[in-house]
Amino acid sequence: MSLLPLPRPHRDDVLIAVAGAVGGLVQWRLGMFTSFPVGGVPQAPSLVPLAVMCGAELLRRTAQPWVLPAAAAALVADTVTGSLLATVLMFTDVVYAAVLYGPPRVARRVPPASVLATTALALAAFFAWRLPGALTVGVVGALVSVGPAFTGSVVRNHRDQALAERLRAEQTALLAEMDRVQAVTAERARMARELHDVVANHLSAIAIHATAAQSLDDREASREALAVIRENSVQGLAEMRRLIGLLRETGGEEEPPSAAPTLDGLDALLAHARAHGAAGGLSFSLRDERSGGPPPPAPVELAAYRIVQESLTNALKHAAPGEVTVRLDGSGEGSLAVTVTSPHQERSGSRAPGSGAGLVGMRERVELLGGSFSAGPVAGRAGRTVWEVRAVLPVAEGTGADRSGARGRTRG
Repeated sequence: MSLLPLPRPHRDDVLIAVAGAVGGLVQWRLGMFTSFPVGGVPQAPSLVPLAVMCGAELLRRTAQPWVLPAAAAALVADTVTGSLLATVLMFTDVVYAAVLYGPPRVARRVPPASVLATTALALAAFFAWRLPGALTVGVVGALVSVGPAFTGSVVRNHRDQALAERLRAEQTALLAEMDRVQAVTAERARMARELHDVVANHLSAIAIHATAAQSLDDREASREALAVIRENSVQGLAEMRRLIGLLRETGGEEEPPSAAPTLDGLDALLAHARAHGAAGGLSFSLRDERSGGPPPPAPVELAAYRIVQESLTNALKHAAPGEVTVRLDGSGEGSLAVTVTSPHQERSGSRAPGSGAGLVGMRERVELLGGSFSAGPVAGRAGRTVWEVRAVLPVAEGTGADRSGARGRTRG
């Protein structure tokens, strides 16, 4: 059975113990006792309490609370054999260290215990000697035990408070970093959605007409395709510049930021889709079936516009020949419903490459506003299968869903 290794003393404790031992030996050699031996006991045994107290100083940090009783016993022995000031001073340091470095229960019990012990010692001296001067024993006892105990308690409270404040500061910094990461992630997702919705429409048209220009051996058709490619390139570049300006947030007066698109721009959006989809046998119509009232909030209107824009882009890339219908419906219950249907059929490939990021972006936009989103094939009229994108966006209570005031009309 192996013994537990003794804790290694702290460097400062070693210095205190060495200084106490040297001071005590000097006092013993010169006969500088603070009290004389009791009953003629030789002075040599007073070195034993000094040695025990030096050992207690070595372990004042690492062996609490067992060091304190040993130091108290050494103090009693020092008083009986002839007290040395070095032994008494080291005892006060052991009491201080017991409160500062000991377990919490020791730190709570030592101060009141020192008060009780000092009071009992003063009363015992008074009743033994029957002299008022005997009460000075209590004063000495308070200086030796009560003062160091309460000093250690104050220092420990300040240390624990500082530690708690440091931990709180670290937690605050951690929460701030988590908030920063979440904000950066959310902003990156928003930028990704905006870039995809703005640029994908133009790039898809470029890809479709580039494919047509490569496959057709008609000089005039190729020239028209190149004109469309240039037009979409210029428009895409303008949109990119607008987004870059918003990201930089210059706020200058020379180039004010462009306004966010609204539902009033759906006519131009469908006209753009008709120009690119006519060659693929696609036609487009807008059915506005909303009730009258104020326009929806700007975030809702922007989300609805982007959903229609991305749905039309997907129709240009994937839809079978037929009619693509955009329907807006204000249910009157504080929501705006956007439905885009396009002819659907299984295809071996699309007119332009896609990554599926558009559906993800639309779903994210709707979820951020607390709405519902669905996309997939459904049964349409005359038994034909259509691809339906539907988003229901909540709006503020009492608001409508149209800016222009024209309702219940069909544009084709």
